[in-house]
Amino acid sequence: MIKKKILFAVGARPNIMKLAPLYHEFKKSTSFELFVMHTGQHYDFEMSRVFFEDLDLPEPDFYLSVHKEEPIKQIAYIMQKAEDVALKVKPHLVFVFGDVNSTMAVAIGIKKLKIMLAHVEAGLRSFDRDMPEEINRIIVDTVSDIHFTTEKDAVLNLKREGHLNNTIFFVGNTMIDALLYINKKIPQDEKKEDYVLLTLHRPQNVDNRERLMNILSAVEEATGGIKIIFPIHPRTRKNIERFGVWDMLRAFHIIPPQGYREFIRLMKSAKMVITDSGGIQEETTFLGIPCVTVRDNTERPITVEIGTNTLAGTDRDKIINTIRFVLEHPKEGRVPPLWDGKAAERIRRITEGLL
Repeated sequence: MIKKKILFAVGARPNIMKLAPLYHEFKKSTSFELFVMHTGQHYDFEMSRVFFEDLDLPEPDFYLSVHKEEPIKQIAYIMQKAEDVALKVKPHLVFVFGDVNSTMAVAIGIKKLKIMLAHVEAGLRSFDRDMPEEINRIIVDTVSDIHFTTEKDAVLNLKREGHLNNTIFFVGNTMIDALLYINKKIPQDEKKEDYVLLTLHRPQNVDNRERLMNILSAVEEATGGIKIIFPIHPRTRKNIERFGVWDMLRAFHIIPPQGYREFIRLMKSAKMVITDSGGIQEETTFLGIPCVTVRDNTERPITVEIGTNTLAGTDRDKIINTIRFVLEHPKEGRVPPLWDGKAAERIRRITEGLL
């Protein structure tokens, strides 16, 4: 039997989490030959290595070394290099994940070669086209042949955009599969501690001096002396240095970016998580941890509708009021449908049927 060649393309650390359950699941089958391509969009491989190690992934078969470029140059470079890899591997199917620039660049390059493309985490929409990620999501879904969705709102979005029913598969969330995998490596008897966990990285929040200062001052005021642990993203650190506002962080416990296992451990022990990350909205919902999202919208509405997430917007007073309210009245949520650790298994079964 000729094995079907599968190429998994990742570019940022959240992509690696979404990849890992699929890689392990597809590895169980004798039907596939697997290849992993890492674009290096956000970090060099050494900085991503801890995620590969935490999730028991082999080193990528291909590393594109895109490093830090302006977005357009970055996208063009990835398209060109991804094409080179695809011509070498000749995959039957390429998987892309999420909504980063690498995802869009690989998707466009692959479809120019008329190779079948699957998008994991398809159909999510914030309906805010000022977000670069929203443009990426729309473009990737437009060119994809197969759409694997994490929630039913995503299915409705894809249908409204004209995608055919036989291309859309509601399978659950591979981020949750990865979370359950890593959770087995974390001591289960750890108790809540008296701190909140903060993450900030989105350009809309950290590239604007006034907005960044408003968010940081709001978090400090609203938490009222509770310890704030802040694993600082390289982009955020760079802007804080550029704006000259390090003094605003005297009340924050600054730590470097964390590996996946360590970050989940920090999250599980926190009283609350304050973030602008999409994936963290999902992880906190599954773990039952109150989450305040400092954004005006979310592409993951189910985390607000039935999960533990609360949108605070970006207005300083609203952020303060929301954090204080959630600290006093922690939001109890439910786990969304099919967030059960079996998304990768469903994707593998569907893929076998399609190929």
